[in-house]
Amino acid sequence: MKKIVVLTGAGISAESGISTFRDSGGLWEQHRIEDVATFEAWHRNQQLVLDFYNQRRKRLSEVNPNAGHLALVELEKKYHVQIITQNVDDLHERAGSTHVMHLHGELKKVRSTLDSSLVYTLDGWELKKGDLCEKGSQLRPHIVWFGEAVPLIEPAAELASDADVFIVIGTSLNVYPAAGLIYNVKPGTPVYLVDPQAEMLPDVKNLTIFRETAGKGVPKLVNQLLGNE
Repeated sequence: MKKIVVLTGAGISAESGISTFRDSGGLWEQHRIEDVATFEAWHRNQQLVLDFYNQRRKRLSEVNPNAGHLALVELEKKYHVQIITQNVDDLHERAGSTHVMHLHGELKKVRSTLDSSLVYTLDGWELKKGDLCEKGSQLRPHIVWFGEAVPLIEPAAELASDADVFIVIGTSLNVYPAAGLIYNVKPGTPVYLVDPQAEMLPDVKNLTIFRETAGKGVPKLVNQLLGNE
């Protein structure tokens, strides 16, 4: 069975109603990155960081997967599909995708500030001061903040290098190291890019672009890969 590896970014979740950081009206305009998405912010104003991610969890509970997420599930009928997502939501899983790697953490999980191996699924959407791990330390969002290492980037690079088809959806390819995964793909491998702002990449051969939103472009691409067109 051929292997399809899919890299997804904020654009696919935006169509479900999840605000992105970078777009006009997005989260960056409401919060400075230094105030909510760094380890320094956590030490400086823990309550602000907790409130920020609590609101994101609450919003996540109000939205659903869209046509882009659902179309990727259809690919599993014919291919082994591995999703590598930069998103921290669980919309891929809720749509039905069975192999999802979260590069930047998971919104519904929390972890110990003392021992990063202690990761828990949060019951509900609210994490509070005084919520402790089994070793007695405060729990923090299970998110890779800016400036922190991305523990799964090497396994993700191995997956990309083993792909028979590589698909990029809803990402500007500006956030590293995730953006560099496309350069781990073997020469000659078909690469598809689905994003309204997609541009040709001179160093990437065999590239096909769908300049559409994920909700429109992904179903078209999936139909093509399944031989329905």
